Amino acid sequence: MQLSLHRLWIFLQVVDSGGFSAAAQKLYMSQPSVSNQVRQLESSLGAVLVDRSGSRIRPTAEGQVLAEHARRIFSLADQAVAAIQSVQGLSSGRLSVGGTTTAGTYLLPGLLARFGAQFPHITCDLFVGNEAQVRSRLLDGELGLAVFAGSPTADQLSVEQILTDRLLLVCAPSHPLAGLAVAPSALAAEHFLLRERGSSTRAVQLETLALWGLSDVSTADMWGPETLKQAIRATLGIGLISEHALTDELSAGWLRPITVSPPPTPRPVTAAHRHDRSLSPAEQAFLTLLRGLSSWPEPGNGSS
Repeated sequence: MQLSLHRLWIFLQVVDSGGFSAAAQKLYMSQPSVSNQVRQLESSLGAVLVDRSGSRIRPTAEGQVLAEHARRIFSLADQAVAAIQSVQGLSSGRLSVGGTTTAGTYLLPGLLARFGAQFPHITCDLFVGNEAQVRSRLLDGELGLAVFAGSPTADQLSVEQILTDRLLLVCAPSHPLAGLAVAPSALAAEHFLLRERGSSTRAVQLETLALWGLSDVSTADMWGPETLKQAIRATLGIGLISEHALTDELSAGWLRPITVSPPPTPRPVTAAHRHDRSLSPAEQAFLTLLRGLSSWPEPGNGSS
């Protein structure tokens, strides 16, 4: 009996995603192709691996056993790659880092530039998405190391704080409250623009509105900090954005702060990796770089 590792990987994604459609989207395959691969795996093993009777598929007893062994197999494969890279050292290879939108856009590019200057033979890749997207890739093994504006929660992850970040409330320059210090009650009639669902920034935005007693305030969703800033500048509403995403806009006067007491609670900026996966030499070196940060680097300067 020969076991196809390709089909085994697809089966594991189906189990972890809870369905064929979700796995197909993650794997960039069609749903019928994913279903067919799992059926062929079942046929080769002579066992039904998934219970398809409900709205959300579940592994059968045989499927649970196979999924556990599959995770061990792919974990060993990751370790094998890391072992080969450790022999090669930092003289060649690739570093793939993930970052949530704020950290990935305003922190990691400069740090990767510094890393590249120190290790010029390492090719650096950067994936940026919201917290849910980055966490998913980290748990799936597509990324070995990621930086979050916030603290991801997953039993499989080792998480450590490296910096802090705070949100500022900003508005268009023409807004009546631009540049003022106000009480939360003065914001009750305002329209707040929020980050998309799955974003760690959105969670902090909602926590801050609750802190200010504004949980019932009018809101609308925007995708990503750049869209959010442009929408605020266009007077669609006001919003809470990371201070590190606002350097150019505040300096140029395109956006203006509104000071509110109490201020939003600072959030941690964290580095995370799966604790059951060995970091490659490049990943370990980049984690060491992150641990050495004492403050958020100035824009365009990864060496600060």
